[in-house]
Amino acid sequence: MTAATHPPASQAPTLAASYFDGASARARPVTLQIEGDELLITGEGLHRRVALRKVQWPERTRHGTRVAHFTEGGSVQCADAGAWDDWSRASGRRDSLVVTMQQSWRWVIASAAALVLLLVVIQQWGLPVAARAVVAVTPLSVDSSLGETSLTVIDEHLMRPSKLPLAEQARLRDAFAKAVSAMPPGSVPAWQLVFRRSRIGPNAFALPGGTMVMTDELVELVGRDDKVITAVLAHELGHVRHRHGLRMLIQATALSGLAAMVVGDFSTVLAGVPVLLGQASYSRDAEREADHEAVRILKAAGISPAVMVTLFEKIAAQRNEAAGSGKGAKPGEPVDASPPGDRGPEQESGLGIAFASHPADAERIRYFQEAAGER
Repeated sequence: MTAATHPPASQAPTLAASYFDGASARARPVTLQIEGDELLITGEGLHRRVALRKVQWPERTRHGTRVAHFTEGGSVQCADAGAWDDWSRASGRRDSLVVTMQQSWRWVIASAAALVLLLVVIQQWGLPVAARAVVAVTPLSVDSSLGETSLTVIDEHLMRPSKLPLAEQARLRDAFAKAVSAMPPGSVPAWQLVFRRSRIGPNAFALPGGTMVMTDELVELVGRDDKVITAVLAHELGHVRHRHGLRMLIQATALSGLAAMVVGDFSTVLAGVPVLLGQASYSRDAEREADHEAVRILKAAGISPAVMVTLFEKIAAQRNEAAGSGKGAKPGEPVDASPPGDRGPEQESGLGIAFASHPADAERIRYFQEAAGER
């Protein structure tokens, strides 16, 4: 409550309470009265005045003993909360705006809705904008360091040396280099392409710093079609150009910190689900951005974006074949380039999309087909 105009002391309301001097646990019965800008405390052998600004007034709640502490020591208590509140109001004190809002279910609902809206705005726009700003001032050497470390770990656990002939690797590498050479000067980031035999099936992904990994299995899946391979690599180069690896790391870290701040340690699940949904949403946005970059590169090279549809057709055929043979995708399989196992049939459902790291295949196929139809 806040101080307001008070009636003269002789007419001021009184309240029976207990006084503690701050030095002992002995409660002393007293009478409280607000006189001007002071709280008057009187009792047997006690007459104390405390400036109102030095009183830490209790908030009005539905239940509980009211306790007012004094900054210079001591306190007064009243077990009858209703009597305290009546006396406080009669003495000219008013609830603060926060207390007024806390006592209103309409304000509580409105505040909760505003908080949720604020969190959504931060998650959808605030964190991505902030992450872009952080990435913009972060040296490229940080990306390179992250990429080198990641490739070492991936090679140790998920990859084996490629069995693709060196001549074939060179042919695919040259085809992609020829495609990106058509891009405007300065618009293509530094990149290198490495081939690996994979333990996770057909896949391609980009690491921070510009290293792109193409698996033998993906090359074989698309029949060594250099145009399709170029399309996949153009998509991966989009991740490199927009520094998605570092940006995703920053966004995920910030999102986890925000969830911990809001939920605390109340529930691991309650804190984890929003983080998971937010990361999936960021990932889908990054994939769309990389798809856009792929279209830009392919068109500059005179290659129809429709070649990317071939990849999805191959993936669908392999997925159907695996389903028919009872060999479903293994948990934790491919992470990029829409390889088989990256998404399951449930991805097409609303719930599946919410947790998916990539947009739905149908959406991406439509995007590349429409891009192919545009001049």
